[in-house]
Amino acid sequence: MTGTGTAGTQATGRRRHGFDPAGPLTGLFFLALAGLFLAEGLSGERVLAPAVLAPVVLIGLGLVGIVRVLTRSRRRHLR
Repeated sequence: MTGTGTAGTQATGRRRHGFDPAGPLTGLFFLALAGLFLAEGLSGERVLAPAVLAPVVLIGLGLVGIVRVLTRSRRRHLR
């Protein structure tokens, strides 16, 4: 078996490992969110009002979800 006709495999039969942007994007979003909470906790003052923070979290989660949906086919081929 040479694996020449199979999409996502090289001539050696191993699967190709590409970059999936959904994971790092999600990590950066939650790291930034954790930084906001840490800054607020260390300073003792409001860094971001809850009326602003809630929509920012929801919008960020929506963007992460969109990236995950758009890259779903790539993730299937990476397995």
